[in-house]
Amino acid sequence: MFIKFRQFNDKLQKKLPRNEMQLAITALGHNQTNFIAEILPIVRDCKCSILEIRSSRLAQSSAAYLLIQGNWNQIAKFENTLDTIQRRLDLKIHTLRPDPKDKPKDCVPYSLETISLDRDNITEAITSFLFDRQIDIEEITGSCYQAPYIQTSVFSTKFVILIPPQLHLLALREEFLDFCDQLNIDAILEPIKR
Repeated sequence: MFIKFRQFNDKLQKKLPRNEMQLAITALGHNQTNFIAEILPIVRDCKCSILEIRSSRLAQSSAAYLLIQGNWNQIAKFENTLDTIQRRLDLKIHTLRPDPKDKPKDCVPYSLETISLDRDNITEAITSFLFDRQIDIEEITGSCYQAPYIQTSVFSTKFVILIPPQLHLLALREEFLDFCDQLNIDAILEPIKR
C-alpha cells in the first residue's frame, strides 16, 4: 500500500505568514493499527493544516510522513498530544520543525527510474552519482520483487530530482547512461512535464 497526497506549493514553503510554522512528523507502527485514521482528526482538532502526507506499508509495519502547518499555539497543542498517541497506538513518532528555506529557483525537475538485479549497493551508487553532481533528490521510492520468468530478484527505483541550471543536460544524460551501463542498470531519465 502506498498512499500519496500532495498539496505542496512552493510559495507556501518560501513565504510562511509571520506567525505560521511547520512540523514534519514520521510515525511507524504495526500493520494492524490504522493509526493514520487516528492522527488526522487530532491534526484537525488542533486547527493545523496538512501540507503533505504519505503513508506506506513496509513488511509488517506501516509508516506515515506528514508535514503540517499552524501557528505556534496550534503546533504546540499538537505536539502535546504525541506522547498519548504513541502509548495508545504503540507507535514510534518523531518530529522536526523545518527551517523555511528557499529552494533553488532555476532547477529543472526530472524523473529517474531504474531497474537492476537486486544488489545492495545500487541505490547507494545512484544517490552518490547524483550528490557528487550537486543534484538534489526530492523523492525516492523503491522496491524489490521477484521478476517473472527468472529465479532472481529485481530492484526498481523511482527518483524525483532537481538538476541545477549549470549542468549541461545532454552531457549529464550521457554520463549517467554510461554509469548505468557499467553497473548493468536499465534507466530512464526524463523531464517532468506538468
